Amino acid sequence: MENNTKSSVSKTRNRLMAAVASLAIAGAIGFGAVATGTAPVLADAVRVESQQQVPSFADIVQQVSPAVVFFNFPGFPDLPKDHPLNRFFRNQPQQPGGQHFGNRNRPERARPSAQGSGFFISEDGYVVTNNHVVDGGSEFTVVLDDGTELAAKLVGADPRTDLAVLKVDDKRKFTYVDFADDSKVRVGDWVVAVGNPFGLGGTVTAGIVSARGRDIGAGPYDDFIQIDAAVNRGNSGGPAFNLNGQVVGINTAIFSPSGGNVGIAFAIPASTAKDVVGRLISKGSIERGWLGVQIQPVTKDIAESLGLAKTEGALVADPQADGPAKAAGIVAGDVITAVDGKTVESPRELARLIANLAPGTSTEITVWRNNAAKTLTVKLGELPGATQEAKADTSAPASADVLDSFGLTVTPSEDGNGLVVTDVDPNGDAAERGIQAGDVIVSVNSSAVSSAADMQKAVKAASDAGRKAVLLQVQRDSKSEFIALPVAEG
Repeated sequence: MENNTKSSVSKTRNRLMAAVASLAIAGAIGFGAVATGTAPVLADAVRVESQQQVPSFADIVQQVSPAVVFFNFPGFPDLPKDHPLNRFFRNQPQQPGGQHFGNRNRPERARPSAQGSGFFISEDGYVVTNNHVVDGGSEFTVVLDDGTELAAKLVGADPRTDLAVLKVDDKRKFTYVDFADDSKVRVGDWVVAVGNPFGLGGTVTAGIVSARGRDIGAGPYDDFIQIDAAVNRGNSGGPAFNLNGQVVGINTAIFSPSGGNVGIAFAIPASTAKDVVGRLISKGSIERGWLGVQIQPVTKDIAESLGLAKTEGALVADPQADGPAKAAGIVAGDVITAVDGKTVESPRELARLIANLAPGTSTEITVWRNNAAKTLTVKLGELPGATQEAKADTSAPASADVLDSFGLTVTPSEDGNGLVVTDVDPNGDAAERGIQAGDVIVSVNSSAVSSAADMQKAVKAASDAGRKAVLLQVQRDSKSEFIALPVAEG
């Protein structure tokens, strides 16, 4: 009897718990059970009908993969210690992949394997890759998508843009790809990278264009496309495709503290690559025009001091003594605003425009000088291997005058050309803008100064003209730079 009672209680308790559970579930779902004892009514599960299918990259990859090649050969080519790209490549792990898969005690290779990627741009076997992938090599083998290995010869290379062209001599007709019009590439566009990361070969990653016009300090012609597709060691020289299967950029560098992908990669734009590659195929080398000037950006203060409406152009800090610019009459303080009628937006833009012109070309250079535009004809020279720089005398006599408004103490130089800064108030405007003791102030608003009185006169003239800043030409360590200082309101 007792057992029957326990059994009955147990059954009743189980039924109650089941009922409570049902109510709890119904309440959690949001459909309350009917209190009258009728069974709860549940709505149909939500189904979303996709209005647009997410695009697959499979068709693109299938078509372009035969055009992509890989490089694997002993010895990773060393960049010079002072090469700007070292900070992007030298942090890579010595063992491909950065870790061991399987046996952790497996010995590492005595020498790492050089890895890279490239792609055919013609059916007769021209291959494009990065210069740093093939630099230092004498024999090259490209590996096709199907594993076929073919010998290749170096046609030409351009270290300044990190591009190289090789030629595979074979009777077959190769699948090749075209360069895109990268002027139409927008931030947010899809890109597909195909390459040889860590020697794995045939790897595809996808992402978007995350920025354009990136300057990473690799050289004077930096104009990289930034993408967030996974790019690692071995992807260098490989293509980044748009959804039409055209090459929008050549993967060149990554930014990563660890040496692996963190979603920031840089690609050489197709327009740059197409121009350089064409010249390498036709001539085997690149000849660039040379203007012979040290230049710097036009800041807001500098524009104000010179009466410029916009912060555009390239300010000439110093025309080199034997350069074409000086021979044509370009002087320090000029702002180069156009080349053959093309607007110069920045020093980088000027460097690219001049580099695209052949040595010996006569070009029209528009400068802003003394509140007016002036056009000069310059016959360009050939870009030399090393930049020649003017030297400045930084000796400082003992006597000094004080320019309290700027927080400067200056004294005439021994040769009478300029004012030597002997002391800088750490709380003054001059210190805030980077002027240091030992600097030589050569001119103020393009007027040469040899005494504190000359400087004060130039500052007063700027103030009377309603200028909010004056432009100082400063020489330091054999280099010339312009610095704008605010004029105190009278």
